[in-house]
Amino acid sequence: MYFPISRLRRTRQNENFRKMVKETYLSADKFIFPIFVAEGNKIKREISSLPGQYHFSIDMLNKEVEGVRALGIPAILLFGIPDKKDDTGSGAYDNNGIVQEAVRLIKKKIPEIIVVTDVCLCEYTSHGHCGLIRRHKAEGGKQRENYEVDNDASLELIAKTALSHAEAGADMVAPSDMMDGRIGAIRSVLDDNGFSGTPVMSYSVKYASAFYGPFREAAHSTPQFGDRRGYQMDPSNSQEALREVMQDLDEGADIIMVKPALSYLDIIKKVKSDFDIPVAAYNVSGEYAMVKAASMKGWIDEKKITLEILTSIKRAGADIIITYHAKDAAKWLREDK
Repeated sequence: MYFPISRLRRTRQNENFRKMVKETYLSADKFIFPIFVAEGNKIKREISSLPGQYHFSIDMLNKEVEGVRALGIPAILLFGIPDKKDDTGSGAYDNNGIVQEAVRLIKKKIPEIIVVTDVCLCEYTSHGHCGLIRRHKAEGGKQRENYEVDNDASLELIAKTALSHAEAGADMVAPSDMMDGRIGAIRSVLDDNGFSGTPVMSYSVKYASAFYGPFREAAHSTPQFGDRRGYQMDPSNSQEALREVMQDLDEGADIIMVKPALSYLDIIKKVKSDFDIPVAAYNVSGEYAMVKAASMKGWIDEKKITLEILTSIKRAGADIIITYHAKDAAKWLREDK
């Protein structure tokens, strides 16, 4: 039977009618807000490529996290910015590392906030890659050595990093490295050490995207050679995404993430349609930075376009949205009630 929905839009009480037939709702309790934690004291330093986002030293975290929680945002995602790096990324799994110390402080002062930790080596390695590097001697008279990321050798250190975060008090770990088998390795080490109740949110579908540029500046994690296409996904592929999800679920992932979000709404929809699991989507740095830049130029309405973008991500099937817009969006949603 034909239902003339357009008539509801034209009535004098159109706002109330529109709310009655609205299909997709945004809510701050579905957001996760990323925070960058840096070494040092009394640091709140704006990130030039991410206007409105900052590097915080641990002593400056409480006020920021309390503000996030006051807006009704239930969770944060921590990224560590260490002072020192080495070939093996040892700062990532140091029990006294920057993220581990930040987790302990936050859970002591604001225990109700959900603390999620990024599990990767890239911010901690001198070469900027997400795993250990295997070097091969040059052949055929070439001057340079050949390099590749050693997937299997990296798994132990990635799992060790996740365990150190759980021991510090992290509520959930989120491996972003894209090494094959890392979910199984993390799940095994967590279970063996009494953390069977700690969930894993896997960056299962992480594309080798040009939208990560501002984040790499923020996290000081740009690869010093090569790129990450050998272990991140080709933007042309969609069926591969489903295989990656299936593998991670088989290994014990609790939440599946698609990253980036905006150019991969079709992938979010596929994953949500094909698997009966919670799906997170990461509204990444490049997506955020473009909105901020155009807004500063006066070319767009920042509030309207941000809420439209986040609604599209939710409409595609995301249960959880990780976004740098979270604080602003939460304020705007309150104002619009």
